[in-house]
Amino acid sequence: MTRINWRLQGDWIKNCSCAFGCPCDFNARPTQGWCKGMLGMRIENGYFGDVRLDGISFFVVVDFPGPLHEGNGAAQAIIDERATAEQRDALFQIISGRNSAEGTLFHIFTLICSTMHDPIFAPIEVAFDMDGRTARVSIPGVLETETQPIRNPVTGAPHRIQVVMPEGFEHIKAEIASARIESTGAINFTVAEGHSSLARVEQTPEGVAA
Repeated sequence: MTRINWRLQGDWIKNCSCAFGCPCDFNARPTQGWCKGMLGMRIENGYFGDVRLDGISFFVVVDFPGPLHEGNGAAQAIIDERATAEQRDALFQIISGRNSAEGTLFHIFTLICSTMHDPIFAPIEVAFDMDGRTARVSIPGVLETETQPIRNPVTGAPHRIQVVMPEGFEHIKAEIASARIESTGAINFTVAEGHSSLARVEQTPEGVAA
């Protein structure tokens, strides 16, 4: 199959219901046996074929009844309402995994999600400070999530820890932090304190380039 070349470079956020450190990154079971969360990015530079994607954000809310590798997940994509029809189609083509090699992020994602809810097109506001371990995604009426540094339980001082995965399919290096999530779309849930990964990524059809 002929694939259309594409590239997404920008700010990556993954927040979920698990304890700090995200067991999935260590091939372990979710903290509570199941996983609810969100992931996505604010694209700084990107393209799909001839379609530019600079400045567009997209996120996906997910719900897995067990470990991700066991599948049966549900997902709902949220696309920046500013995206044109061509840009929306380009992002769906990328998320579908049809233009990605086997074993890459979007290819795996389509294999483990059996339920795909209708996408939402809405205004998306993103704040991102990887070094400060802070971020915020605000999609009114759909999703509100905030990342803050993990705090030392005795002193309250910000705690810093990184996860480095040289062969990671989501990111190579991420700052680990604390997340709050309020999801009110088709996948409805609240996380008072969960895991957050913040990363600068460059995704391609062959996997993570940076």
